[in-house]
Amino acid sequence: MTVAAEAHSLLNPVELFMTADWVVKSVMVGLAVMSLWSWAVILDKAVRFSGLNRRADEFEKAVESGRSLEDVAAQAGPNPAHPLPRMLTAALSDWREARARGTLSDTQANLLIARIDRTLDSMIAREGRRIEEGLGVLSVVATASPFIGLFGTVWGIMNAFSAIASAGNTNLTTVAPAIAEALFATAIGLAAAIPAYIAYNKFSIDAGKFTGRLESFADDLQAAVARRLGASSPAASPARADFGREI
Repeated sequence: MTVAAEAHSLLNPVELFMTADWVVKSVMVGLAVMSLWSWAVILDKAVRFSGLNRRADEFEKAVESGRSLEDVAAQAGPNPAHPLPRMLTAALSDWREARARGTLSDTQANLLIARIDRTLDSMIAREGRRIEEGLGVLSVVATASPFIGLFGTVWGIMNAFSAIASAGNTNLTTVAPAIAEALFATAIGLAAAIPAYIAYNKFSIDAGKFTGRLESFADDLQAAVARRLGASSPAASPARADFGREI
């Protein structure tokens, strides 16, 4: 066998796996499973964030088009899947419930705004937890995989040196395959950790941006309700400003 063929054989992942110690094999299999798990989370989050931001853009365009928010909420349906129209529906529901009781005093108006604020904050908190689901998996894979791979490498090198000492042969052709098998575990660990680390940071930033988007819309809704309440005195109520144009 030529030197090039021997080198190619040493770098063959299948041969490295098949000739490795059972502990190193277990480490490799575990790392492969962790890598597949992290890629499933990465693909799921990429699709979810893309859909959330696309629908958020469409909803904000509808709100900024000058239509009343009642029309925008009606178009979204009674149980919208996206958090922005859900927040709008909740705020409108509280508004209609309060206005059905007649003219509000200053105390009642403040209580209404506080209730809407609590409702929106609760919805934002729940949505924030939902969009961050799965990021813990990426964090664990990114931080643990290199150390698990390093454990496999250390174990493999210990076995390799033990076998070399027993055989009494320190020839490079004898040492190299065993060392390559051991280092292959670290390579798999890094291959699992690097994409998970990059994806974790990216999706953490995306989650923060989307939560900030929800908080900004909640502030706009509360400001619109406050302005509506200021215009809802008996003298001004016949000519109420359009709720959708308040934002």
